[in-house]
Amino acid sequence: MGKVTGFLEFQRLQEASEAPPLRKKHYKEFMVHLSDDEARIQGARCMDCGIPFCNTGCPVNNIIPDWNDLVYNGNYKEALDNLHSTNNFPEFTGRICPAPCETACTLGINDDPVGIKSIEHFIIDKGWENGWVVPLASSAKTGKKVAVVGSGPAGLAAAQQLARVGHDVTVFEKNDRIGGLLRYGIPDFKMEKALIDRRVEQMQAEGVTFRTGVLVGKDFPANIVNWARETMPVEQINRDFDAVIIAGGAEQPRDLPVPGRELKGVHFAMEFLPLQNKVNAGDKVKDQIMATGKHVIVIGGGDTGSDCVGTSNRHGAASVAQFELLPQPPEEENKPLVWPYWPTKLRTSSSHEEGCERDWAVATKRLEGKGGKVEKLIAARVEWKDGKMQEVPNSEFEMKADLVLLAMGFVSPVAQVLDAFGVDKDARGNAKATTDGNGCYHTSVANVFAAGDMRRGQSLVVWAIREGRQCARAVDEFLMGSSVLPR
Repeated sequence: MGKVTGFLEFQRLQEASEAPPLRKKHYKEFMVHLSDDEARIQGARCMDCGIPFCNTGCPVNNIIPDWNDLVYNGNYKEALDNLHSTNNFPEFTGRICPAPCETACTLGINDDPVGIKSIEHFIIDKGWENGWVVPLASSAKTGKKVAVVGSGPAGLAAAQQLARVGHDVTVFEKNDRIGGLLRYGIPDFKMEKALIDRRVEQMQAEGVTFRTGVLVGKDFPANIVNWARETMPVEQINRDFDAVIIAGGAEQPRDLPVPGRELKGVHFAMEFLPLQNKVNAGDKVKDQIMATGKHVIVIGGGDTGSDCVGTSNRHGAASVAQFELLPQPPEEENKPLVWPYWPTKLRTSSSHEEGCERDWAVATKRLEGKGGKVEKLIAARVEWKDGKMQEVPNSEFEMKADLVLLAMGFVSPVAQVLDAFGVDKDARGNAKATTDGNGCYHTSVANVFAAGDMRRGQSLVVWAIREGRQCARAVDEFLMGSSVLPR
């Protein structure tokens, strides 16, 4: 490594951010990437550890020690090339990935891990600032056509890889803009959407065709149909394309079957979050769900719930509370027990820092209101005994609630897409396709492949990119008999 003793000399440095009272007034990103000197010092903390567990902790297998060393030595362009060799969109992961690579960092056993995510953020932003990110169009065309259904990170990664080896790729997206859950599931204050737009421009220059407002399949629920302008029959897709990748998100939310669920003011998180993103993009949204002046309760303690918290605070909510059914995790993980794997520990997001009452081991019993509108939530405390959840006697309590947001995760993709293609599904309702051996990412239908949330269920953006890249190789092998794309 460039600085063999760097991990002994330098401390981990967090990226600077705007103060909560200021950033709550807008929807722009508020994290600032490292300066050149800061990135160099952070790169110096990477140990010459012999076995870089960070590489395997990262789902796309980023070659992390190499680009840490390159940054330390000021070779930013080479670091960018190294980073792009495994990750099509490091500006996405450098902002919203929870960084399992850092959990696997050897230095993290007894010290703060290397700030891998902040270095990745620095490298890709440096690349865009210097004009180093350019289209990489194929010099020859194969004559093969591939349809990609869904333009989230899995679909975009697959499309870019396939276009770069000469296939004609068309991406179909039901929404009015490209990006899938990156576009309408991630608040702008975590990732501004201009980052997606400039990648779309790059991919168009590489030969990818994008078609928005198109539903592939039939018999969709009304809330999904409302997003689209036209429907594309599967028969036409199969007729016009040599291979198909279905790469939509896991968009079927987990519901809360309690009395009062039907009251006005009770919404899924994904009924709430996309509308603000559309407003930020300049759209006029009728009947936007607003938290302004309301007592907001978010049910679900994960990232989507955190996004609801941050958005509610920016709306000017009177109060925001977030409940989780599971017990409160420990503030620090037991590193000797869990390293290098992802630990269960208390995680406080930037949205929580902006103001939020958090509570754990809470189960919602019912919702009550007047005139058809929710006014309060009745809950009780729970405990886990012998693997079973039990209500704590005499623990029932109520909270004022004008807006209740359900953010308890997603159970499966929208079934209509999989049913339209006639692919087999696994026990969880995802497309059934393996990721190893012959026919990886291949569904039960001859020319149809599946990747990302559509295949593995709700997951991380970095897993989606990995699967999109690997699926692209499988499709290339299917069409051409062999592939030069990375595994």
